Amino acid sequence: MSIRLRRLLPLMLMLPLCCLAAHAQDADAGLQQRMSPAEFKAAGLDKLSTQELRNLDDWLRTHRKVTTKMVDSSGEPVFYASKAKRSKINAHIKGHFSGWNGANEYTLDNGQAWQQIHSDSDTVSCMTADNPAAKVKPSVMGTWLMYVSGCNGDVHVKRVR
Repeated sequence: MSIRLRRLLPLMLMLPLCCLAAHAQDADAGLQQRMSPAEFKAAGLDKLSTQELRNLDDWLRTHRKVTTKMVDSSGEPVFYASKAKRSKINAHIKGHFSGWNGANEYTLDNGQAWQQIHSDSDTVSCMTADNPAAKVKPSVMGTWLMYVSGCNGDVHVKRVR
């Protein structure tokens, strides 16, 4: 390792920590410090007494909204963080279903969207139907299987929405 890289490496490792500390300080700052004067006035917060503003700041500090977006190593969204939460889903495919076509996306009436991920449609024959009943159930190794009413088998799918 070169001398220049040895000197630079500790700085590179400390940079994310500095950013986290700055973010934490911003989150602990009061609304008046976090908002522009125009935003503060537009929200009507300039009408609050000093004590009312302090109470609001304290409440916001203890009731932070936490949003966590989980993705796997490839950047794909993770909809079920643990295997314990995976359970069978009974729904209907929205619209016309004309069988398995490789990598089509199928939207369910519960808002979820699933995409076929394997070309196992060669062995599954289906009748076409409008809004057929569908079951999506957990399979081995974190995979999912979709059964559609009118098909003689199932196919592997992944959730895309």
